Amino acid sequence: MRVHRPFLFSFFVCFVCFVVPTSAAEPTYWQEVRPVLRKYCTACHNARHLADRDVSGGLAFDSYDGVVKAVITAGKSADSRLIRAVLQPDSEKRMPLAATPLPAETIDLLRRWIDAGAKEGTRPPSDAAVVTTSVPRRTRKLDVTLTTTAVPPKGALGPTAPGKLELTLKVGPLAPVAAVAFSPDGKLLATGSYGRVTVWDLATMKPARVLTSVLGAVNDLRFSPDGSLLAVAGGQPSAKGDLRLVAVADWRLVANLAGHQDVVFSASFSPDGKRLASASFDKTVRVWDIASRKTDLTLTGHSDFVYSVAFSPDGKWLASASKDRTVKLVDAATGKSRFTFSGLDQDVLTVAISPDGKSVVSSGFESGLYWWNPETGLRVRVQGGHGVAVHEVCFSKDGSLVASAGADRTVRLWQGKDGAPLRTLSVGSVVYATAIGPDGKRVASGSFDGLVRLWDVATGRPLVTLLSLPSSGDAAEWLALTPEGFAAGSPAVAATGRWAMAGQAVPAEAVWKALGRPEVVAKAARGETLAAPAFGK
Repeated sequence: MRVHRPFLFSFFVCFVCFVVPTSAAEPTYWQEVRPVLRKYCTACHNARHLADRDVSGGLAFDSYDGVVKAVITAGKSADSRLIRAVLQPDSEKRMPLAATPLPAETIDLLRRWIDAGAKEGTRPPSDAAVVTTSVPRRTRKLDVTLTTTAVPPKGALGPTAPGKLELTLKVGPLAPVAAVAFSPDGKLLATGSYGRVTVWDLATMKPARVLTSVLGAVNDLRFSPDGSLLAVAGGQPSAKGDLRLVAVADWRLVANLAGHQDVVFSASFSPDGKRLASASFDKTVRVWDIASRKTDLTLTGHSDFVYSVAFSPDGKWLASASKDRTVKLVDAATGKSRFTFSGLDQDVLTVAISPDGKSVVSSGFESGLYWWNPETGLRVRVQGGHGVAVHEVCFSKDGSLVASAGADRTVRLWQGKDGAPLRTLSVGSVVYATAIGPDGKRVASGSFDGLVRLWDVATGRPLVTLLSLPSSGDAAEWLALTPEGFAAGSPAVAATGRWAMAGQAVPAEAVWKALGRPEVVAKAARGETLAAPAFGK
């Protein structure tokens, strides 16, 4: 249930092309081998993932020493772990994992390099000035400003004229939030951005966990029906898909479901939690057996990227949406086609099935919500509203509500029974992801500006804005802010935040004393009405 987001791919991921040299000179690491490793290996085997053995295997190939000391026996290619790994006959163990085998000429190049002594060669000038890991990298940061409705009385914060308080953090640009999901019990909210999943405890409005052992963009997040597992879908575009299962009890990685040859864009658990469907840019839908971690079924009916997949409420059929401008319904046991919903002129980005199984709703670049009858295959209605691309559609647990996330910077709420519009939530940034809490009282949105917002369904008012920042390891740098100005956050974020009124800086310590109220932020997240903050003189 996800959208085509080309900028995520071009902005965050750059692949180095490799051309086998035609000269007879002995190959070296810098001139010939390093480009191969960067193309095929270092997405997983790099220093950043070294501590996470589930990703890197404890190997880092982004340095000469890291390769030679770990997997090379100089002068003896047949004895080198690298060559044995790429020639492994078992496709489940062969490297690169879950990808097309290396071309024969590339393997021959690696053999020749090792047999010639695995020489380092001359570092190119472009790499000579690269800052070493012992020196902090200098990164340009941009201001991210969050507004509030808090207006301190005159004199409370010095001579500055009263006005609405704004909090500015030099943390931008933020990675877009492309996935949000509530746990079945409504206690957790998982949010995904590039290379990171933040799981928020909704009772305290603090991160319960930050997961960084993911590859590339996080395109979808799904809790299993019993809440014991979290599926994380993503990967490196045009390189490999990444589909992981994380145990919620201790946030341990329990499985890496390898098989997709391109980005995984959507995932859906069966109602009994025994199977998981995944949709990929490799034009397939795979159905996995959770117990064995193996593929039960591979569906190849689409002729282009598959953006979205959903299980029916009885688990007997699947709906999938594709760039090929169709929605397909197939039998979940046999893969046999039931219906193909066609007649569309543009990509279908998202599909959702009502909890009673009587309605299928799809949308995409043709921005209307298309309602289909899964029993007859006929289109029931088209509901307009967004006017531009719709990135995700979802039903509430009881089917009474539908939420849609749009490029028009809104989340729209609709009646689940007949599609009648209810209200529009003005997010202020392109919305990629939305989810409805299991009690139907809150809606979450994830957007291009890197923020997650919680909304009250009954009134449409914003409750809390959430911000998660990259940090080392699993430590969390975060902020939760209510429209009224009440805030909670990690010490580093609180220490660097700058408060201002009408463009004029005000003493941060005095503001935090009045607004730094984690318990009030938690009340706001529950939908409680808050009193205006009190500022002492």
